[in-house]
Amino acid sequence: MKIITWNVNGIRAVLNKNALAWAFDSNPDAICLQEVKAKPEQLSETQKASLKLDYVWNPAQKLGYSGVTTFYKNKPDFVSIGMGKRKFDVEGRLVTTGWADVRLLNIYFPSGSRGHERVDFKLEFYAELLKVCKRLHKNNEKLVLCGDFNTAHQEIDLKNAKQNKNTSGFLPVEREWLGKYLDAGFVDVFRHLYPDKVQYTWWTNILNARARGIGWRLDYFLVSESLLPRVKDVIIHDSVMGSDHCPVELILDESM
Repeated sequence: MKIITWNVNGIRAVLNKNALAWAFDSNPDAICLQEVKAKPEQLSETQKASLKLDYVWNPAQKLGYSGVTTFYKNKPDFVSIGMGKRKFDVEGRLVTTGWADVRLLNIYFPSGSRGHERVDFKLEFYAELLKVCKRLHKNNEKLVLCGDFNTAHQEIDLKNAKQNKNTSGFLPVEREWLGKYLDAGFVDVFRHLYPDKVQYTWWTNILNARARGIGWRLDYFLVSESLLPRVKDVIIHDSVMGSDHCPVELILDESM
């Protein structure tokens, strides 16, 4: 099973660049996009025609903001939009799909923003989603969480850790909350497979940061510990352009 996650920073923009063709041409079982910033009806007929898979779309109520979309090859056995909390759900931050014994959560975690005014909101979202995950784990669900977590967990996950210790996205309290997911039965599979590998998934658009290798790893696959034996690889496609983020790919063994 191949799953791709990608914060596209505006689906209409990446479609206009033909950048999303890379993901469709990779023949994935699912593509999880975050920050789509549009509703399906806002796409042009040409843009709609370029979407090569069926989808579940959860847009934000606010136009041009947030939103997640999950494309799929095979029709899911289970679909859910949001998590039942209006303050979060109006921002279009979660789509859950399920096939056989795997449940896939496509998530766009809130950003704390430069002024930290949204940090509390972000941490509330982390807490509420973790409650959802713990309930699913109690039901013996095997979960794949993917998307833009908007937090770099360890110093290895960003270029300038010391300079950003007071920056939202690397605040101690944000990193602690990401750690709580790992304590609750999840594995950061990229870091599990590649404990010493320095690779990023997001770069600011200023100061030529991407070309200079100044980035952050904000986009993750967390899987339930029970799924770990099925993980074959996680690939950060940092050469794929089209957004300020790059796609990340998870490959699961379906024979187990």
